[in-house]
Amino acid sequence: MAAPLAGRAGAVLRDRALRSARLRAEFPTVQLTPRRWLNLQEYQSKKIMADHGVTVQRFFVADSANDALEAAQRLKAKEIVLKAQILAGGRGKGIFNSGLKGGVHLTKDPKTVEQLAKQMIGYNLSTKQTSKDGVTVKKVMVAEALDISRETYFAILMDRACNGPVMVGSPQGGVDIEEVAVTSPELIFKEEIDIFEGIKDHQALQMAKNLGFQGPLQQQAADQIKKLYNLFLKIDATQVEVNPFGETPEGQVVCFDAKINFDDNAEFRQKEIFAMDDKSENEPIENEAAKYDLKYIGLDGNIACFVNGAGLAMATCDIISLNGGKPANFLDLGGGVKEAQVYQAFKLLTADPKVEAILVNIFGGIVNCAIIANGITKACQELELKVPLVVRLEGEFCWIQTKSSPRFSVIHSEFLLLLKHLCQLKDVRNSIFEREITVTCSSVQLKSNKKQKIW
Repeated sequence: MAAPLAGRAGAVLRDRALRSARLRAEFPTVQLTPRRWLNLQEYQSKKIMADHGVTVQRFFVADSANDALEAAQRLKAKEIVLKAQILAGGRGKGIFNSGLKGGVHLTKDPKTVEQLAKQMIGYNLSTKQTSKDGVTVKKVMVAEALDISRETYFAILMDRACNGPVMVGSPQGGVDIEEVAVTSPELIFKEEIDIFEGIKDHQALQMAKNLGFQGPLQQQAADQIKKLYNLFLKIDATQVEVNPFGETPEGQVVCFDAKINFDDNAEFRQKEIFAMDDKSENEPIENEAAKYDLKYIGLDGNIACFVNGAGLAMATCDIISLNGGKPANFLDLGGGVKEAQVYQAFKLLTADPKVEAILVNIFGGIVNCAIIANGITKACQELELKVPLVVRLEGEFCWIQTKSSPRFSVIHSEFLLLLKHLCQLKDVRNSIFEREITVTCSSVQLKSNKKQKIW
């Protein structure tokens, strides 16, 4: 009986996935790029790796041109690489507002390092991943430049399908691994690791062999792979990606560049790492939101989204776009939200001059709708809300009316009508009267009503 049920469930899920794909192809939707909430600079990631025995280039960090010169002299390297430290990618092809082109430079002369640092530190670097104004460079990394005779790709990540860590490697490194997976899938090697037993010697050696390391380099690569796995566990990472994981003409296996993702839930035991979080490049409103445990990403629209849960937040952005509007932000309340957080969220939204309307879409699973209602009421009264507001509450305690909260009552068809008008900003207004929120749209008036289901 279970097998047929599973088969039918699988068919239903596949059908829904296909329908979702067709809808997304037919209608323009909002796409949000996943981001790490913990942001580390390149030199910070390399220091963590070096502290755990992983081989990286020798380097120093400088915040002035004079310090950069001293660092270059201390390295005593044949060739030096100078890298501007910002969180955005594409530094090599970036442009400084000082006129300097490129955020990564190679030189053999320490004095050239000083001259380049003068044109980097304190100036804005614009890349394909920054705004037009760019990001101010406050530090540079002065590192030993090593020749790479061969590049490979190696990563360890948590894989839900395998219920644990998985190693992924390819002898083709230094390029976009997604392209390799499409054009040469036979060059992608995957190995599951038993999280209770840990990585085995034969697994590390086999991966080193798959990556194309030969002779003494094979054992050296295997040792580095085991150290990377130990690092992965010790720092509560969800992903450690090394690209390129390369070898030098001198016969050394080196992690030249790495990206580390951390489990935010492990912050309580990784305090030293999370204390490194570089928020200087965030928008001020994002830093303010983080103080209240709110996840905020600014977008370029005019309709503010106030939602609980990342999935519902993205879906809400999509339906705004499908109805002809543009979301102004991605604000996720998360679970366990308190009334004060709701108030602060509204304060943040109304402080954005781009916001011309606010859409609240709450599903009360682990969130108490009464708390949301109280917070919205307090915010509307104290902040003197002047923009249109549409509220949808569904789930836990959505039927309870408290002394300080109104009952938000919108039936499904009316909510969709409101949404369409909101996206077009036509004849939509809100007002506060005796702790009730009334939303008027054309001839449809929506207010406190004990008989209707709450939306």
